[in-house]
Amino acid sequence: MTDEPRSRKIVRWGLPLGVLVLAVGGYFGWSHFHGKSGQGDQQAQSGQGGGSGGGKKAGKGGGGKDDASAQSVPVTVSAVSTKDFPVYFDGIGTVQAYNSVAVRSRVDGQIEKLAFSEGQIVQQNDVLVQIDARTFQAALDQARAKLAQDQANLGNAQRDLSRYQELAKSDDASRKQVDTQFATVNQLKAQVDADTASADSAAIQLSYTTIRAPITGRVGFRGVDRGNIVHATDTDGILTIAQIQPISVLFTMPEDQLPAIDKAMTAGAVPVTALSSDGRETLGQGKLEVINNQVDTSSGTIQIKATFENKDRALWPGLSVNVRVLVQTLRNVAVIPEGAVQHGPDGLFAFLVGDDNKARRQPIKVRQQGEGEAVLDGGLKPGQRVVTDGQYRVKDGAPVQPKDAETKTAENDSPGGAGNKQQAAPAPKAE
Repeated sequence: MTDEPRSRKIVRWGLPLGVLVLAVGGYFGWSHFHGKSGQGDQQAQSGQGGGSGGGKKAGKGGGGKDDASAQSVPVTVSAVSTKDFPVYFDGIGTVQAYNSVAVRSRVDGQIEKLAFSEGQIVQQNDVLVQIDARTFQAALDQARAKLAQDQANLGNAQRDLSRYQELAKSDDASRKQVDTQFATVNQLKAQVDADTASADSAAIQLSYTTIRAPITGRVGFRGVDRGNIVHATDTDGILTIAQIQPISVLFTMPEDQLPAIDKAMTAGAVPVTALSSDGRETLGQGKLEVINNQVDTSSGTIQIKATFENKDRALWPGLSVNVRVLVQTLRNVAVIPEGAVQHGPDGLFAFLVGDDNKARRQPIKVRQQGEGEAVLDGGLKPGQRVVTDGQYRVKDGAPVQPKDAETKTAENDSPGGAGNKQQAAPAPKAE
């Protein structure tokens, strides 16, 4: 009885202790195994790292030139050139007819005929409108008849005067009769003069029934139709003729440009180019004709008129155009691309690339800019290279990888150039 409880007690405590011993032994065995494995991996990684470090060190020691090249900035350069540089003033203008005439009737009457078509080009003195002329023809005939009558009376009076003068020599006629007849002759002469004027006036009125083109130009829309009665007092015209060959362009320029424009006109003919409103198409070449006699104080501008031959009729009255005035041509000046000009706290400068391919800040003076170019007034000499693209990554004295602008443009335009490259297809993944 005594041994049986003891054995049960041993069994009850022995089983948990055995499990505990097995767990502790398994833990230490697992730790020992993985400790060696981790140490081996660390040594392998350390060996690889050492090899890599050695490679880098070797590369640095043997490839210093390549590393310096990697630090240089790729830029586009262009050489300072010499050329003739045109100076333009730009403005906005409106095309106007060189002459514009509203054709009206100068007499009252009914329109019998319209001898023009809308949009037609008519020549000076072409017949445009015919008004009923019967009344005016009758008035002319009446005036001429009255003139003939008074001319006959004058002839008779002059013959009587001659007879009285002969009789007066022999005292067969009194002095009074001679003087009276002389006055009658003078009265009839005045009457004949009046009749002549009346006949001329009637002839002029008759001529007004045929309306002719006062200028050569293009006819607009007609204002009246055949059969309508027109009056000399009508404010609306029968038609309008606009002279478009030549044609005018009226535009404005800032008042501070007036001295240069006036100086150019004094020197000779000033070329003017008319462009479309978007500036892409040239519509005509002309010359400056006149500068207005006063400046508009409200806007600070001056009106200027230019004349164009307009042979191809590209310019139409009312059309808005851009205007370019060539006021001067600078001869044999140093020029660089406008993109090379940089703004700094001390003024304008450009990055000058020397023979050592290092970029240095070079102060410059710009005389004129336009058309993507800048005219230099000092700071650079012809043939020197300046950075035109990529300068925002360049520091003073830093090395650069220069490429000529012409070469870069040719590469971009070539089938394999940057401008025509297609995105490469991704490499297939290894399975």
